Amino acid sequence: MMTQNLLVELLVEELPPKSLKQLDNSFAQLLTASLEVQGLITKDAIVASYATPRRLAMHIGNVAAQAADKAVTQKLMPVAVGLDAQGQPTPPLLKKLASFGVDATVVPQLKRVMEGKTETLFLDSTVKGTSLTDGLQKALQETISQLPIPKVMTYQLADGWSSVNFVRPAHALVALHGADIVPVNILGLQAGRETQGHRFEARVNPIVLHNADSYVQQLITEGVVVVSFAERRAEIVRQLALAAAKENLTPIDDDALLDEVTALVEHPNVLVCKFDAEFLQVPQECLILTMKANQKYFPLLDTQEKLANKFLLVSNIRPADATQVIAGNERVVRSRLADAKFFFDQDRKKTLALRVPELDKVVYHNKVGTQGQRMQYVRAIAKMIGQQLGGDALANQVYEAATLAKADLLTDMVGEFPELQGIMGRYYAQYEGLSDDIAFAIEDHYKPRFSGDTLPRNLAGICVALADKLETLINMFNIGETPTGDKDPFALRRHALGVIRILIEKILPLELDKLVYQAAIVIAEEEIYTDYSESSIKMMIGLKRHIKIESREQLLVFIYERLAGNLREQGYTAQEVDAVLGLNPQNLSDIPKRLAAVRAFVALPEAISLAAANKRVGNILKKSEGSIHDEVNARLLQEEAEQVLHQTLTTLLSETEKAFAAGDYTASLQTLAKLKSPIDVFFDHVMVNVEDESLRNNRLALLKQLQQTMNRVADLSKLAVS
Repeated sequence: MMTQNLLVELLVEELPPKSLKQLDNSFAQLLTASLEVQGLITKDAIVASYATPRRLAMHIGNVAAQAADKAVTQKLMPVAVGLDAQGQPTPPLLKKLASFGVDATVVPQLKRVMEGKTETLFLDSTVKGTSLTDGLQKALQETISQLPIPKVMTYQLADGWSSVNFVRPAHALVALHGADIVPVNILGLQAGRETQGHRFEARVNPIVLHNADSYVQQLITEGVVVVSFAERRAEIVRQLALAAAKENLTPIDDDALLDEVTALVEHPNVLVCKFDAEFLQVPQECLILTMKANQKYFPLLDTQEKLANKFLLVSNIRPADATQVIAGNERVVRSRLADAKFFFDQDRKKTLALRVPELDKVVYHNKVGTQGQRMQYVRAIAKMIGQQLGGDALANQVYEAATLAKADLLTDMVGEFPELQGIMGRYYAQYEGLSDDIAFAIEDHYKPRFSGDTLPRNLAGICVALADKLETLINMFNIGETPTGDKDPFALRRHALGVIRILIEKILPLELDKLVYQAAIVIAEEEIYTDYSESSIKMMIGLKRHIKIESREQLLVFIYERLAGNLREQGYTAQEVDAVLGLNPQNLSDIPKRLAAVRAFVALPEAISLAAANKRVGNILKKSEGSIHDEVNARLLQEEAEQVLHQTLTTLLSETEKAFAAGDYTASLQTLAKLKSPIDVFFDHVMVNVEDESLRNNRLALLKQLQQTMNRVADLSKLAVS
């Protein structure tokens, strides 16, 4: 079978930069998968994908001109249906054979196979392998239809009548098998060997490709285009580091920005620009965000992580004199930074406290209320948590922080850059002379904003952050706004993980079920109005919250599900996680110690036997009828094996309880190793479900006590081998 390397390129108008990396990966994966299914390439074929703002392309090694023929066996019908009494083919069989392109002459070669009690006819045949032309045509059509395009464009073709749909208008298609053109077409384009280079700096246009393997070299030498997304990205990183080092500065680290800029240029050229130092009076987060979001610049930081008045521009052209390019970008950034400074100056003319009443005019959710009402829920929950963690002093501090936490939503700066919510609140609070505890709590109450984000820096911030997340979770679950599939418009999964991380990593002595219950009660009872006029009271009565019991229970299940997934992502096995969470531990800060104890227990030689015994005990107790006594009557222990088990259990009980109370869960579990032999002997010599009711109940009480002792740290039955 003759093979050659294959090149496919689709030349288009500028693609969405934030989507280019995904389009690049998908184009290569989908096209490769289709060719592999059709037998034109092998699973280990070497594939290289290419993507620039104006093209999607891929190069595949050892692609066959024709797929190998395949032997196939096709089921026809039962013998009784296909052949008559004389063994001659029936009309249904002849019709079936005709559908496969064969006639009655093949009947003697048909196989007969018993399928259960029915003898069935099968046809062995050879299917001719697909040609590269047909296979690539099919692969292109499937790929174009399946690309992850959030919004397609409809545009007319050159004939002026036909129209097609794609992410951007396509202008050329290249398909080369070695040096030969593969005659395929897509999006109204017929495949050829011509492509385009850099819009402004190409040395040759159009570029006539010699063969599939000359693509990369011709694009760089003739077209001045670095076609590999990865290589272009690496080149930008190299140039950024080099340019920043010359200024004794460091470019800001932002992978998303780097990917986006890589998708905007075909031949990167990094230039150093600057702006007036007076703009550094504005919080650096504002300046950084406006440079990154609006202009795709790379701000520069000094050794103290402070913003310098210089930035890096990734240009798509390389003029001999870049002065005009630099000056033009400096003019643009000056206007952007002037806007940021104006917003900052205007915002400080009005205190956060004066903005709080305006939150009543901002609707948060039509079934929950306004941001002002939401603020009061959050404030009440935060005060309740603060009271538990630090008494009146912390509760009062938390009350003030929660009152002001959402006020910056009404500032011009946050209106322009929603990503700065909380951050600007902190700056404005400090400007007003509020304490750092209050200011940091305002900023940190959104944390953690994403996976791996830092947690609030102080107790006030912890209280408000917990309250903010609990309020959202409780109210959204209460009105049925729960996540479905990949849709989570209110980021409830992130809020749940935030609650989990804060409780665990900050080692808070708060029990999850009580915390959710107390927060729900606070929301239900909080007075959310201060105007006692008749009209106001009538309006607010309809907004009084009624927190459904079932929604609280659903929320707790939801949080534990997020916790289980998070722990598995950290490297704990499903059995370890199930064993610990099987007890629904309410103090989440204990969970890491419980997991460590379970892992140490599993390493014991007695662990497998004890886990199996624990599972057996659980099954016996589940099947028992009526209530089981808590106390064991020693006088009713007749068999030596049950006496020994009771004595061992009594001796160990104080030891395990002492270790458990001290938080030494590893020691508490490891003492259980002494139970292995007594348990084994007990099950070998003692019948639990005897006819004597008093003996049976006493033995069940013994097993209940055994289960309770073994399952203080984790449900050991979850560790049993299935």
